[in-house]
Amino acid sequence: MAGGSADSGGQGMEAVVIGAGLSGLAAVIALRAAGIDDIVVLEKSGRLGGTWRDNTYPGCGCDVPSVLYEYSFAPHPWSRCFAGRSEILDYLESTAATHGADEVIRYDTEVLSGGWEPDTHRWKLRTTSGTYTTRVVIVATGPWHRPRYPDIPGLDTFPGTAFHSARWNHDADLTGRRVAVVGTGASTVQFLPEIQPRAAHVDVFQSTPHWVLPKPDYPLSPGLHRFLGHHPAARRALRGLHHWTQEAVGVPLRHPRLLRPLEALARLHLRRSVPDGALRRALTPRYRLGGRRLITSDTYYPALTRPNVRLRPTRVTAVEGSHVIGADGTRTPADVIVLATGYHIGELPLARRLHGTDGSPLARTWAGDRRAYLGTSVSGYPNLFLLIGPNLLSGTTAVPTVLEAQLRYITAALAHLRSSGCAALDVKPETEAAHHRALHAALSTTVYNSTGGSGYYFGLPGVNTFCWPWSTTRLVKRLDAFAPDVYTWTSPSGGRPGRDGPPASQH
Repeated sequence: MAGGSADSGGQGMEAVVIGAGLSGLAAVIALRAAGIDDIVVLEKSGRLGGTWRDNTYPGCGCDVPSVLYEYSFAPHPWSRCFAGRSEILDYLESTAATHGADEVIRYDTEVLSGGWEPDTHRWKLRTTSGTYTTRVVIVATGPWHRPRYPDIPGLDTFPGTAFHSARWNHDADLTGRRVAVVGTGASTVQFLPEIQPRAAHVDVFQSTPHWVLPKPDYPLSPGLHRFLGHHPAARRALRGLHHWTQEAVGVPLRHPRLLRPLEALARLHLRRSVPDGALRRALTPRYRLGGRRLITSDTYYPALTRPNVRLRPTRVTAVEGSHVIGADGTRTPADVIVLATGYHIGELPLARRLHGTDGSPLARTWAGDRRAYLGTSVSGYPNLFLLIGPNLLSGTTAVPTVLEAQLRYITAALAHLRSSGCAALDVKPETEAAHHRALHAALSTTVYNSTGGSGYYFGLPGVNTFCWPWSTTRLVKRLDAFAPDVYTWTSPSGGRPGRDGPPASQH
């Protein structure tokens, strides 16, 4: 039953992947390479691409160098050092077609509920397209999934057009309009320089300034790609250069005593880009660099200096008629409001729908804290794996690097599952707890935890559910060393072959 199909309770397939974005496509390709062909991908949308499908705002692009934002097995001749959204989406679609991953995607299929059935040692997933049973579930829905809409009194009665940047309204013509932008995160940094030339006036409401580093973006010529194609070692060297540059930036984020040179660079970038002293002071953060999401741009600061742009260094407290009200009492007229207020980072919408061994939804298990062993396995949820789960990324990590390391870990786990003759593996609660304690102890000394328990990295108040506190190299090494003894293994008859892993003869 290659690719699988909905069924009414039969044995189903070997693996179901939920989500057809960057993570889900990589999962299909990795599983097939490991000899697991009985796969289906459930995608609630009508097109693959994940966040690169959904985010269509002007200027949308990657803030990681292009040569790092690609699968290692599918190098691409990127047009720029930092690729734009449409090129990334094209890359995902062409890679899916080349590797046949698109053949197993079931579009317009949303998972409504799922539960582990101990009698059959399988997951049963109820979807809008029927019921699927599967041995393994891989959740690949990503952390940049659900937009965060602010609770602003009066916004629902605004007479003009209002929309979230993650759901850009392309029918709204901004030409000659007064635009109010709420929020100054990564999306605003990208779209403001694009909309500024068209709008009559743009007011940018900033509750918290961000550190902004220079962005060395430049075109990558066809000649360069021909050279790299003929000299694979040169391409590996280029990837290595970008990787170790990212890692070098990550060192002071983990050891804040080393941050001053990086902060000095950011201040110099601000001083060179913004001549006005009052505007510079409003744009200068009062927290350590890296305490919130790190942003790079060479166009954001100049856009803020244009005559038709005004920074409002205040949060928005209300909308009254066609006026946006700031906490400082200012009343700003607007024809269009763009909510650039980010995502529910770290939240997994499916957590309310996936039920583990005791019947509890993952959301209840995570009520006080979102945790997973190596960001991948959650105790009490056998044969369930998370891609880009809690505490796997940092301010400088390229997602594909982490993703491919996770998939090597998952395919190693599934190989042990097959060879042992066992029906299920479930990470031991004490292993998960020990990892969680060590991780958060390490996070406590990093800059990621320096903002008092709020901000981009904190999926729950006071709990950093986003960041990995060590180097990317250490993360990859941990994921490359699958250890059977950290899991409890269940035999097909329901017994436990042993708490220390599968039968010894199968190791």
